Amino acid sequence: MPYIKTRDGTDLYVKDWGEGRPVVLIHGWPLSSDSWDAQALALADAGFRAIAYDRRGFGRSGQPFSGYDYDTLTDDLADVLDATGAQDATLVGFSMGGGEVARYMSRHGGKGVIGAGLISSVVPYMPEAEDNPHGAPVEQLTEIVESIKRDRYGFFATFFKQFFGMGFISSPVSNEVLAWAQQTANLAGLKPVLACAESFSFTDFRPDLSAFSVPTLIVHGTADKTVPIDATARVAAKAIGQSQLVEYDGAPHALTITESDRFTRDLLTFLGHKPTIEDAATFEEELKREQLLNPQLAPIMP
Repeated sequence: MPYIKTRDGTDLYVKDWGEGRPVVLIHGWPLSSDSWDAQALALADAGFRAIAYDRRGFGRSGQPFSGYDYDTLTDDLADVLDATGAQDATLVGFSMGGGEVARYMSRHGGKGVIGAGLISSVVPYMPEAEDNPHGAPVEQLTEIVESIKRDRYGFFATFFKQFFGMGFISSPVSNEVLAWAQQTANLAGLKPVLACAESFSFTDFRPDLSAFSVPTLIVHGTADKTVPIDATARVAAKAIGQSQLVEYDGAPHALTITESDRFTRDLLTFLGHKPTIEDAATFEEELKREQLLNPQLAPIMP
């Protein structure tokens, strides 16, 4: 089942790996479900069912001219859950994908969901305002769209350096990873790229936060220059009752890749993963180290 058709007839490319309790992975802008491959493989190996899909307009999915508002994108998520039969699922959204998680909890009442993850997420609100003083300046967010219109390929070349926290001397990722990200973004439709940039930049998810009624893992890098932690993760953690915030000191926006091993361990811990006899000793050592570094991290999923 590589493709499912949404309620408005859009084809979505879906990866469905492993068997067990489903974990649905929602990628960030402007990438594809491939950005979750490391976690999807680890989840499947650990006895979970990893479901990841390309958002409409990106990756191998269809590129309709409309439907890039969060209500429609969240209906797409609901259609993926329905088509795959995923029940008792954990929804994990990275960056823009966090918005789909939040809107699903309110718009669809969290149907079939027992846990949530907001990773480097734009939730609850990005723009700077009187009631959101730590947000990004509106002019800066607007300039993203204008820069893409002028030279989308040049924009992505610069954007991904910040995305991965690349410096003048050192870099947490290889040039090949940078090239993959640029190539993936370049293949997305121009309309989807522009429309989704506006959606994640200006959608207010603060009204959605009260709909979170499940254990929620929030992970964010303190050096995230793409999505400021003070306006997003720290605010969301205070507003969501059953949440735990894990801050990665010095980590950039793309921590699922730059801190892949650590994040994968933390996600498995949150899900309540029980390691096999073969890897139990190593897992327990890593878990003890993680909990010493992050005392707030503990299994909270059933």
